[in-house]
Amino acid sequence: MRTSFQIISVVGARPQFIKLAPLTKGLSRRYRHVIVHTGQHYDDNMSDVFFQQLEIPAADINLHVGGGRHGAMTGRMLTKLERVFVDRKPDMVLIYGDTNSTLAGALAAAKLGIPVGHVEAGLRSFVDNMPEEINRRVADQLSQLLFCPTTVSINNLKAEGVRKGIVRSGDLMYELLANSRSLIKKNKAFLSQHGLTPNDFVLLTLHRAANVDSEQNLLRILDILGDLGTNVLFPIHPRTRHRFRKFRLLKTLLNIDHVKVVEPMGYLDTLSAAFYARAVMTDSGGLQKEAVFLQTPVLTLRNETEWLETLKMGNRLVGLSKHSIIEGIRSLPKVSKVDHRVRDKKPSSIIVEELARFLRGK
Repeated sequence: MRTSFQIISVVGARPQFIKLAPLTKGLSRRYRHVIVHTGQHYDDNMSDVFFQQLEIPAADINLHVGGGRHGAMTGRMLTKLERVFVDRKPDMVLIYGDTNSTLAGALAAAKLGIPVGHVEAGLRSFVDNMPEEINRRVADQLSQLLFCPTTVSINNLKAEGVRKGIVRSGDLMYELLANSRSLIKKNKAFLSQHGLTPNDFVLLTLHRAANVDSEQNLLRILDILGDLGTNVLFPIHPRTRHRFRKFRLLKTLLNIDHVKVVEPMGYLDTLSAAFYARAVMTDSGGLQKEAVFLQTPVLTLRNETEWLETLKMGNRLVGLSKHSIIEGIRSLPKVSKVDHRVRDKKPSSIIVEELARFLRGK
């Protein structure tokens, strides 16, 4: 039965659309649910396509805030979200993950005295200057409900003195993958489109500032790709393409014969590529988990991960070490199966139930 409580979900980037997808039906059934899209990912392939493929209702409000430096972007979001919250007067604001949209949503709500629920709380990379680490730490401190996907994330919060509002919810991303598994397997058109065969290519994604904002690191990546000795499918992030172009290295990348540089892929194609790939190389937090869930080995192009449990499931940290990457491709880690339920309940059900309990007690 639908209640009179109003909940606003603030989203703006790929991982947030994915976390929102399994929740939309439950939230809309129980509450007046409003989706606010900040516009952080403004490219159609990085935004609209996710709403279409995941059957997420169109955003009720789009703030059209995209591009610019972190401070400027977050400031514009904060200003516009404050107006929305003052106008709509929500009973709860839900934020997702660790982007600038997450931080702006938490700040705007907290300053207006609106309770905040953080979906995917407690994650830590322990790299203090990483923008995502700053966002998630601040968001957690401002949240009244902290929906933790793992026991590690719960322990991180407790180590920081957070005791109230912690909920072991499980991982919404795994729930969505479980719901979409048959569709992922059936989706093979991208293989013929890019001249690929199953288990005969590596899927590469790359977007983090630490990797792509440095000319030296891009040169290192080109050197690694040149000697990798296997086909690579590289759906290039707009930010990454811009950096290759800025340092006049894009032509060099495009001239590596066994590397197929393509436009950003839709969510379904990305998952299918991860499923059919021999391995995934990525600096994405989300794709680490998605690949492991699909039982594809992962080489994470970072020296740390927020998802420590994946290191026991088929994920290996390799940074930008040429030796570690090439050896990693030759001897891939074994991947174990993952169960997305907690106490035999779906993460979406746990979150919706905990929201109801919290709002009844307001």
